Amino acid sequence: MKLLKMVFLIGAVCAANSAHAVSIHGEAGSKWTNFGVSFGANEPGFTFSGNWAHNDNDGDVASLGMGWNIPLGSVLVTLGGKTLYLNPDDNDEGYAVAVGGGAQLPLGDHFSLYGDAYFSPDSLSSGVKQYGEANAGVRWKVNPTFSVDAGYRYLGMEGKDGHSDNILADGAYAGVNFNF
Repeated sequence: MKLLKMVFLIGAVCAANSAHAVSIHGEAGSKWTNFGVSFGANEPGFTFSGNWAHNDNDGDVASLGMGWNIPLGSVLVTLGGKTLYLNPDDNDEGYAVAVGGGAQLPLGDHFSLYGDAYFSPDSLSSGVKQYGEANAGVRWKVNPTFSVDAGYRYLGMEGKDGHSDNILADGAYAGVNFNF
């Protein structure tokens, strides 16, 4: 709990240094939901995130992430990692450390393409054999504080010790973002 407070404190301090640094987002797909908050996700430098995904049939995943945003021309590339709490319905609950990253490509003033992927092998996971997630979509920036997303998300855990796999998300979604 002390580590969690420290991560959020560091994120809040970094977020206070720039405009529109905090982003709250939600997504809904077929049988699953995802809610998250990000600090500094759309600017160069450190970014921090917290996330919770839920599927009524397959369980929950909560994560805390940290990354480094690197501008390469008009593309913003993120390299980072996440610590995850895994609570699948058909496996033992456990933890994972996933590494990965993503990219954002603006398409004019109001649209952008984005994507990210994170993976945790068996050696960095407990309770499951491996964890993986991928996300890609298009964002329409309605105004500086509100945007709408449409995309595709996969989030799954491979079973371990005879347990079946749990796929929390595998399909299209619609989402909203509020930026402050």
